[in-house]
Amino acid sequence: MTNDEWGSVCRDIQNSIGENNFVTWIKPMTYNGLREGVAHISAPTSFVADWVSRNFGDEILHQLARSGADVDRLEFSIDATAPAPQPVEKKTSAPAAKKPAAPARAGEGLGAPIDNRFTFDSFVVGKPNELAHAAARRVAEGGPVTFNPLFLYGGVGLGKTHLMHAIASELRARSPEKRVVYLSAEQFMYRFVQALRERDTMGFKELFRSVDVLMVDDVQFIAGKDSTQEEFFHTFNALVDQNKQIIISADRAPGEIKDLEDRIKSRLQCGLVVDLHPTDYELRLGVLQQKVEQYRKQYPELVICSGVLEFLAHRISTNVRVLEGALTRLFAFASLVGKEINLDLAQDCLADILRASDRKVTVEEIQRRVGEHFNVRLSDLIGPKRTRTIARPRQIAMYLAKQMTSRSLPEIGRRFGGRDHTTVMHAVKRIDELRGLDNQIAEDLELLRRMLEA
Repeated sequence: MTNDEWGSVCRDIQNSIGENNFVTWIKPMTYNGLREGVAHISAPTSFVADWVSRNFGDEILHQLARSGADVDRLEFSIDATAPAPQPVEKKTSAPAAKKPAAPARAGEGLGAPIDNRFTFDSFVVGKPNELAHAAARRVAEGGPVTFNPLFLYGGVGLGKTHLMHAIASELRARSPEKRVVYLSAEQFMYRFVQALRERDTMGFKELFRSVDVLMVDDVQFIAGKDSTQEEFFHTFNALVDQNKQIIISADRAPGEIKDLEDRIKSRLQCGLVVDLHPTDYELRLGVLQQKVEQYRKQYPELVICSGVLEFLAHRISTNVRVLEGALTRLFAFASLVGKEINLDLAQDCLADILRASDRKVTVEEIQRRVGEHFNVRLSDLIGPKRTRTIARPRQIAMYLAKQMTSRSLPEIGRRFGGRDHTTVMHAVKRIDELRGLDNQIAEDLELLRRMLEA
């Protein structure tokens, strides 16, 4: 793919996600080529790379496929010389010095951009998420605070981030004068570290404590970061004392977040704590039906046969992101080959996803098999020892757990002696690198995979 073709893909991405999101997140990226089905893209920071991968990765893959590229996945690298993302400045004909920026705009600049696709209207409600949806709606009405904080928790792809964006969009539409700030816990930590580096902690405190609504996504990521937890604790108290609304999300309940200070757990539990349960068949089918209606505008010529959506809703039960990604791939593939979407096409196109959904392998079984293969005791595999004879099998077990189960990185880390999710990320990345360089490791992985799938 040439740079001109990548420019065309970027224009399609911009049309899909909006100018603000594109300029802030995608424009700083650099396309470095396509090799063996992997699109290589560099980002200015690891935070930007992670954010784009989680929020816009599927869209980039979709647009690359539409352009005719034979791409299976994205791989991000860090290029410190690339320009950092900058918020979009709205053009105005008035002189810049005529009037200072409104406080609401300043508040928005603190956090991440809101994705306008994630609204209450586009959120499919079912029994597993009806309480979370009702609570989010109540908070978004912007009336007197009835429960503070609102704490949403659940597994990957169950709708936490969707509801957070929907609340922020609704609040800004109803009360434009309010300063509504949405950001991830990682971004909160980044802002705080930046303030420490620039010796401007007072400015940080004043900015975050002057907002009307503070929304923090994936709060479990500040666990173990003592200084960030300290500042989060004081910011939380200051906003609650001012009767300002706080909305938090995490992958598990407050009391189950390891290394989170007890005083923070206590305050998170003092409001309304809502669990988003795993999706059921009816909810998954509803999500697919809604996505098909959206795709009909983009692919008006495509025909989808009866029974396909029911098949997908039944077979893919891991999370909604996987389900939506499967449907995106199916529509893109059908449009490229010019065929109708039937069961045969779905089974061929989604073979890897369907196989993954059928897997019954557990983390415990992987640990047992790896221990037997490398002659390592289970207690050592999940214990604190770091000798090479134990560390490498442990990394292989973590890699297989990520590849062959639907467990999240934090969950896998907990099964390996309560390790942090970043340790699992490092293990997965390291083994992924070594399997292409070390034939013995590649053979071990293949043998273990066959034994586990047998």
